[in-house]
Amino acid sequence: MDPLSPWDRAALLGIARGAVRHHLGLGPAPALPSSGALSVPRGAFVTLRVDGALRGCIGSFEPRGTLADTVAAVAVSAASEDPRFPPVRPEEADELDYHVSALGPRVPMRDPSEIEIGRHGLLVKKGWHRGTLLPTVAVERGFDAVAFLRHTCLKAGLSPDAWREPGATVELYHAEEFGDGGED
Repeated sequence: MDPLSPWDRAALLGIARGAVRHHLGLGPAPALPSSGALSVPRGAFVTLRVDGALRGCIGSFEPRGTLADTVAAVAVSAASEDPRFPPVRPEEADELDYHVSALGPRVPMRDPSEIEIGRHGLLVKKGWHRGTLLPTVAVERGFDAVAFLRHTCLKAGLSPDAWREPGATVELYHAEEFGDGGED
């Protein structure tokens, strides 16, 4: 999968912003491209922050149509459905910083040595428990591979070492992460 161009990245940020503003009644729905890299089915996450503090983060590993469609849908979900926060209010719209994570395919992890901090995100599943952490989380918090695994298990509502237990699966995925402020 080819990396997204700077234009594609800017367009996805505009789509996320436009979708949230439209949801809040502050503007028209964003135009969604029907060709190019943004028309390929891909999963995505959108993270919203205000002054650096998390305000919402929702994503989908399964595409909701094209990458552009998925980003628009999960941006609205991040603003309105993250159970950790009240829905974003229209008066907050101009304060939001947007961060998009365009996901690549998931592959099973055989050994923690396969985890590349800053490149891979993790998805841990066991029974009905499921949790994921994006690649930037490990970098921001200074995790090594095992700490990353443990914290992903905790996010899934499991014990920290559940990844070692029978019936648990860990998948690695690449995410192209970019957002307001020019970070890559």
